[in-house]
Amino acid sequence: MKRWLPWISALAAFSLRAQVAEDALVPPPAPPPSAMKVARAEPVAAQELTTRLQIFLDQQNFGPGKIDGHWGEFTGKALRHYERAHKLPETNAPDSSIPLESVYPIYTSYQITEADAKTVNHPPNKPSEQAKMKYMGYHSLLEFLEERFHSDPNFLRKLNPGVKMDSLKPGDAVRVPNVAPFKLEECSEIAHLPDNPLFVNRTLYISPKDKMLDLYDGKALIAAFPITPGSVNLPAPPGVWMILGVAEMPWFRWDEMMLQHGKRSANFFNIPAGPRNPVGVIWIGLDKPGIGIHGTNTPETIGRSGSHGCIRLANWDAIRLSGMIASQMTVVIE
Repeated sequence: MKRWLPWISALAAFSLRAQVAEDALVPPPAPPPSAMKVARAEPVAAQELTTRLQIFLDQQNFGPGKIDGHWGEFTGKALRHYERAHKLPETNAPDSSIPLESVYPIYTSYQITEADAKTVNHPPNKPSEQAKMKYMGYHSLLEFLEERFHSDPNFLRKLNPGVKMDSLKPGDAVRVPNVAPFKLEECSEIAHLPDNPLFVNRTLYISPKDKMLDLYDGKALIAAFPITPGSVNLPAPPGVWMILGVAEMPWFRWDEMMLQHGKRSANFFNIPAGPRNPVGVIWIGLDKPGIGIHGTNTPETIGRSGSHGCIRLANWDAIRLSGMIASQMTVVIE
């Protein structure tokens, strides 16, 4: 924490200066005689400052990974990618060039609905049992909230000290980061999403070493997300590939031979769609058999555990990426 104190202090000072300048340029209307002037609350704690930065980067499509109020590997990478995209000096400390004041308020409230509760059906772990399910839903409403608000579950616990997060029910109100929510209810089983011809000339660059996926429109970097790029045994295949198509809410053909050795067998299970399907809510197929870019059923492992040769993203990043790409696009894996 000590090494982040300088930029935290600088950011706090910048927020104060920006607010003073704003007040000076735009005088507030005169309050009624009985009204008491209340100043806009600005973050003062390190957690709030970092959370605000993470939300800002997420809103700009430069994914910091899970929002957790702590500076980490992907927060730093997301900041540097954002700075690179906007031709700013690449740093480990946001300054006045990063308009963090646009994130306000930092937290908001969400009330759980009956529809949210129906997304929970406690799917089993074994593929043979999963294949008998009609839908691969969440294990709990906390897991639902984690994905909806791109958040670490322990961070949500910290934000809601008086709430029983392991026994949530419809009607309960919870405090969450003020981020654009991942709306599972807007996802449908679509075998091939329609293409936007304007996106064909875009390019995806995947860096297994950096564990980041960059989306370029010409020479302009327009988005970047953290990934899990294969594993030691089955690394993401280096080379230049092409996107064949994008499926939303896909089924998954679970074949142990394919997963372990890259070869199909007759012993497989078809796993139904849902947020806890092994490939999540999006499958982006490449012209490399068995390899794709997809979501995940374990967002907490992105960048921290291996996959079977594919490129995994958190579902909230995968769904956003799917709306910014098209078939025939080039994918470069370093």
